[in-house]
Amino acid sequence: MTDSDYQPLYTNFSSRTLPTVGLLLAWATGICVSAARGVEIKIAGQAAVLMETRGGKILWQRNQNLYLAPDSTTKILTALVVLERSNAGDIVTIPAEAARATGGTVRLQTGERLSVEQLLYGMMLGSANDAAIALAIHAGGSVEKFVGLMNDKARSLGALRSSFRNPTGLPQKGHVTTARDLAMITRAALANVEFRKIVAAKNLPWKSAKWQDELKNSNVLLKTYHGAIGIKTGQTSEAGFCLVAAAARGEESFIAVILKSTEKSGWQDAKKLLDHGFKNFAAK
Repeated sequence: MTDSDYQPLYTNFSSRTLPTVGLLLAWATGICVSAARGVEIKIAGQAAVLMETRGGKILWQRNQNLYLAPDSTTKILTALVVLERSNAGDIVTIPAEAARATGGTVRLQTGERLSVEQLLYGMMLGSANDAAIALAIHAGGSVEKFVGLMNDKARSLGALRSSFRNPTGLPQKGHVTTARDLAMITRAALANVEFRKIVAAKNLPWKSAKWQDELKNSNVLLKTYHGAIGIKTGQTSEAGFCLVAAAARGEESFIAVILKSTEKSGWQDAKKLLDHGFKNFAAK
């Protein structure tokens, strides 16, 4: 079996997830005996992972170690590093470098002052690249130093196949991750209470020097999937549609990572994986 196969991964299950007879047969034959758990999941994404959040176990994967561009899902790691090195109430003076950002922005103006918390909402709900750059310079001293911190953090989490070149996710040569690495980074981010609060917000009023409006979370699962707790989308012509989604019901929670998909298919891919987790792996 190779990374290119669709693979359910079922190792080290306790007696609550397989009947005793089934365990004995599985040990004897090396075959998973649960038809429900062995069902193939057809997804459009080029790479995908389903992870159980509490233990970090990969329950299903397709091409989990394939190097792909992550686009704005990069901002999950950016937010995590910022939250570990800053206080939400810290005030950031927007540098000119941030005000020059391209792509999605919240139209930040050089010299205006906003809190770290405001900028995190701008970055995660509005996918604002100017907010990401301002936060990176605030937390790291410069974008270059902050990117070093991002890669150090990724390695410390065991995300060893990733190479981040910027805090925004904009296309850049060598800026790659994998579905497995992104799931590991997301699991660590979800352990942060402030991060969970931000990514679960469906919308937020926004006011800065040049722009006033409402930020709307692009994660439609927050409105359409029972137990959804948010995370992040991303989309460029190079990366395709990328989605990191998570849902919690009771004590169980799962993370679904979809890379290189289409927008229409990506949402369905995530629902299929999350459904698979709650149906076959949640405690009864």
